[in-house]
Amino acid sequence: MAQAHTAHDGSHGSYSAYLIGFVLAVILTVASFAAVMTHALSPGMALAALTVLAVVQIVVHLVFFLHLNTSSEQSWNLMCFIFAAASVIVIIGGTIFIMHDTAINMMSR
Repeated sequence: MAQAHTAHDGSHGSYSAYLIGFVLAVILTVASFAAVMTHALSPGMALAALTVLAVVQIVVHLVFFLHLNTSSEQSWNLMCFIFAAASVIVIIGGTIFIMHDTAINMMSR
């Protein structure tokens, strides 16, 4: 019979780290809903607040749940993530640029 793998190799977080990540994620989610539902901010400020909260929540998920850090063991994972994020930014940015440029040229006629 095969034995179950029970060794803890240190690459996974502890229960307290998962709990901290979960609590931070819940707080950031509630803050996002509060920024929109209370109408305390102008639409532009609400969009800026949502953007900042979303970026912080992405970082929380990457650090606490995906265990992405700057250690030497994680260097390839970090480089792959940065490349993927840059690719997505270029694709989305290019698409928005093309759509905006097309709209400007079509509306001028």
